[in-house]
Amino acid sequence: MKNIKVLEVIDSHGWCGTKEQTYLITKHLSKYFHTELALAFDHKEMIERLENVVPLRFYEEDIGSKRRFDIKNYKRLKKIIEDGNYNVVVANSSWSFNYVVAVYPFLKKKPKLIAMRRSGYVPSFISKYLKYRWADKIVVVSKDVAKLLKEKNFYPEKLEVIESGIDLSRFKPVSDYREEYRKKLGIKENEKVFINVANFQPWRKGQDILLKAFKNLNCKNCKLLLVGHKTDSEEALKMIKDFNLQDKVIGLGFRNDVEKLHQASDFFVLASNSEGIAGALLQAMASGKVVLSTLAGGIGEYLKDNENGFTCNVGDDKCLTKKMEKMLNLSKEEYKRLSTNAIETAKRYSIEETAKKWKNLIEKIIS
Repeated sequence: MKNIKVLEVIDSHGWCGTKEQTYLITKHLSKYFHTELALAFDHKEMIERLENVVPLRFYEEDIGSKRRFDIKNYKRLKKIIEDGNYNVVVANSSWSFNYVVAVYPFLKKKPKLIAMRRSGYVPSFISKYLKYRWADKIVVVSKDVAKLLKEKNFYPEKLEVIESGIDLSRFKPVSDYREEYRKKLGIKENEKVFINVANFQPWRKGQDILLKAFKNLNCKNCKLLLVGHKTDSEEALKMIKDFNLQDKVIGLGFRNDVEKLHQASDFFVLASNSEGIAGALLQAMASGKVVLSTLAGGIGEYLKDNENGFTCNVGDDKCLTKKMEKMLNLSKEEYKRLSTNAIETAKRYSIEETAKKWKNLIEKIIS
């Protein structure tokens, strides 16, 4: 079906769950359709991963928030869409959809449009009618997000649930690098390590709640790794210092070797206030970690307390402390049971299955 042309669109630089999904979906969708990616100039991480996989089309000069006022970004994207003669354009983030919607009325030939909603935030009245009305389909990453949007009468007829997928060839239960990475991080053999993988956004990812819970854990031989964009920033380091946890919490910043950091760790913990499906949590489960997470977004659809991990309500630091204590006291048999169940759960979220659902959706909307 290479006669079907699909343009994936993403905005800005850096790496996060949205960028990870854009990369994986673009890569795997190219097995079914002629797929291209429109992205920012000098998006190093995406270029490194995809430059020899799919054609890359550059439209955005990322100069921070000012990029939205740069008319050249819009002109370049319009030309890409016109020249590419695409059947479908997929906007992988809210802001990339802003770009697409701005140029869409001026296109002579209008491709089908797919927008993404990765979180449970309900768009404003203005955004709903001036922006999302242009979408032929709106893909959400969990049934819970779809339910919330339907309850708010947010284009229920356009909503499609396609859960985010993870790369099971990368995230799997191995320990080849455990000793090497613990040594690199200065972690002793008898120390227990919790890992949190999330960009430093306390208002959304709840690092302040996590640090409060970890401090109250009062574990002398425990360490906490914070992994993600700006987790090594001055702001993050100040927050760690404010909790007096400088000797117990390590901010590692953005890393390309998350799967190896999982090997160095014993437990995964997520304290998010808002999520879609939480790919970082599924990656940890696929890696065989015993996990703990708040029930943000669609997490409760697959994470079941004391079955394949542990759960707490959003914002409940006392519960997080209590469950971390429970994790530390697991027997080897209990750890193995939870780990095995977590691995089996994560297998249902392979990127291959996600790509098949995208294939079916694209075929449906152009038929």
